This record gives sequence, structure tokens and C-alpha cells, in this order.
Amino acid sequence: MRKVVLFIAMSLDGYIADRNGKVDWLDSQDETTDAEHAYSEFTNTIDTVIMGWKTYAQVTTELSPSQWVYDDFTSYVITHRQKTSTEKIKFVSESPADLVKRLRERTGKDIWICGGASIAQQLMDADLIDRFHLSIIPTVLGDGVRLFGSRRQELRLRLLCAQSYNGITEVIYEKR
Repeated sequence: MRKVVLFIAMSLDGYIADRNGKVDWLDSQDETTDAEHAYSEFTNTIDTVIMGWKTYAQVTTELSPSQWVYDDFTSYVITHRQKTSTEKIKFVSESPADLVKRLRERTGKDIWICGGASIAQQLMDADLIDRFHLSIIPTVLGDGVRLFGSRRQELRLRLLCAQSYNGITEVIYEKR
């Protein structure tokens, strides 16, 4: 069965966006070949990306307005907005848990949970995330969009890998 992987960057204090929903603080670190290598190594293992509307809007209006950066994958955008799907971008209104359960049954590579926090939290509550690949940026935001909100149940993880480059610490955990 395909694994579901939350691959996301967060601040040292656990936020994925600042209090205004912005992620420009992610650019505070110089890009390195190690970061590019880690990303390309990860993307070789996936063929599907899942995100919420806010993440989709941020990618298409702020981060990469001229080009869809996930063109090598089939992307699912969870939204209640009526948008026309394309071959590569599917707009769906089903719950994150129902979508993941449906996609897991299909043949393919792993599934990337790209954002945002609400999607990730719903999938954690449904016990549907197999691996957590977190890039911890050495920035303390103090407020914003918290990746791990309040949880109904404890989630125990096992460390698979930890590495550091250019001040960023990448940790990969699996469910125990």
C-alpha cells in the first residue's frame, strides 16, 4: 500500500506560516545543493500531491504564479470552490481522510501531503499519515499557523533520519 507522507517546512516553534499566512520567512536560509538533493530524493518516491485551497492559492499567486511547480505529479486540491479540474490538478470536495483512503487503494508511488495545517491535522486525527518529513527552519515566529494543533490522542513516532545543512534540520519520523 502507498505511504502517506507529510513533507513540510516549519519554524523552530512549530509554525508553517506567519500570523498573516505568509511563508516568505522560508527564504531566510540560503539554498544549498543538500536541500535540493533532499527534495529531489523525496519527490522521486511520490506521484501524488494533496493540498488545501490556501496552499494552492499561495503557490499560484505568490510562490510560483507563472508555473505550476508540481507538474510532474497529479495534484489534488481539497476545496468547496467550484473549479474546473485539469489532467494534472484535480479539485475535490471530499474530506482529506476519504481522499487519502481512496488514493491509497490505487497503484502508484507514495502520496505527499503538501499543506496546509488543517489537512495535516485531519489526517493525523484519522491516523492516516505514515511518515513525517519535517524541515525545521531556524526561525522563531512566535505566532501563526501551527502545524500541530491540539490533538485528541497521543501520536508516537520513531526517528528514521536526522540531518542538518545550512542551519536547517531535517527529521524523518514514522509512526510506531
